[in-house]
This record gives sequence, C-alpha cells and structure tokens, in this order.
Amino acid sequence: MLSIILPSYKGYSFLKKHLPEFINYASKKNISYEIIIVDDGSEDNGETEKIAKEYGCVFLQNKKNRGKGAAVRKGMLHAKGEYRIFTDADIPFELDAFDRFLYYLEFKEFDIVIGDRTIDGAVYFSEISRIRKISSVFFSFLVGRFITTGMFDTQCGIKGFKAKVAEDLFSVSKINGFAFDVELLYVALKRNYDIKRLPVRLRCNESSSINVISDGMRMLVDLFSIKWNHLRGKYNRKI
Repeated sequence: MLSIILPSYKGYSFLKKHLPEFINYASKKNISYEIIIVDDGSEDNGETEKIAKEYGCVFLQNKKNRGKGAAVRKGMLHAKGEYRIFTDADIPFELDAFDRFLYYLEFKEFDIVIGDRTIDGAVYFSEISRIRKISSVFFSFLVGRFITTGMFDTQCGIKGFKAKVAEDLFSVSKINGFAFDVELLYVALKRNYDIKRLPVRLRCNESSSINVISDGMRMLVDLFSIKWNHLRGKYNRKI
C-alpha cells in the first residue's frame, strides 16, 4: 500500500540510528509497506547496503553520486506502493506526518501532499541555523515568485504522491540536484494536480549535505533549466 523512499548520500549512520524507530512505528499500522533506500554513490564500503538488508529494506544504488533528485527518482519509479512518500535518511519530521500524508492521499484523494514549513502548526525554522534559514527563505521567495506562483515552500523534505501521479512526474523529471522539488511541483501545477500542503514538525536535523554557496548557485541555474525544459516540451506526458 505504501512505499517510503529514503535517498542517502553518506547517510548510513543516520539510517542506523533512525530506521529502527521508524520501522517500529510503521509495523504497528494496519497497512502493508516497503522501505526503499537509494544510495547515491556513497563509497561507504557497503555500509548502507548492509543496513538496508539488516532491516529488510529494498536497496537501490547509483554507482556515482548524481544528486538527491536522481536518487528519489530511482526509488519512486522502482516503488510498488499505491501511495509513495519520500523523506531524508534521518527521517527528520515527527512520524505522525506519515499518517497525515496517507490520510490526505487515500481518504481525501489529493494527488500530491507536501510538507510546508511556513504554515500554522509547523515547527522548523526556529530549529535550524541562521544561514540556512536565510538561504531557504531567499530561494523560496524566488521560486514562489517566478516558478510556482504562490507556492513558496517547495524544498520541505517530505512529499507524497499517488502511484500514477508519481510515475507521471518522475518519468519526465530532469533535475538531479536539490531543485528537483521545484521541478516536480512546477510540472504538477501545469498538470492541474490537486496538491495539499501540511505543516510539519522537525524532530531532528542531521542529514543535510547542502553547501549554501555552491548548491545555491546550482539551484538558481536549475530554475532556468526548468523553464527551458518546459518551453522545449521536455515535460510532455510519457504515460
């Protein structure tokens, strides 16, 4: 019923720490589920694969480091779940988020559910460093103003999709870096998919590998790539 995709780059220590708690939580739910760990070229002597096997997870791997977007895409297109959610390797948000996401995907029949760190009920920005907060707010303003038109928090690290919607969006996505979230929501809005925003509460903040300067510049370039790809018809439906 549910696929959880966890992209990981040098994140085996986070997985080892947080997977047991999540599996204990999920096993108490009356649903069938799979956890897919996608290692993005970590060069960790197989540690990520060992952890995946130890906890009965599906293990996928990019031989070279390609970016979070590439890892999530690989997991989403391999998944078997009727509903598919991705989040970070340290599973940073309170675990009841998965219940709420599944409720809005299944019972409320939204096509996509995304975490939003800026709406009432969210607890996030007070828990992170000042420079990450400033860079996140600046990038979100640019995206909301010029790309997704009013949907400002595109970068929250948890998003859920119905299976057919995931297969549609990820089959045409091109961005491998951190701006892949923007691309997904841009195409989703062009498709007129129903999107639900939910507040999220941070429970830990360990796995970020973002370099504010270099990754920030790459993300800005990717924003122009998204517009260019759209003009060239790169996001036309494949399925």
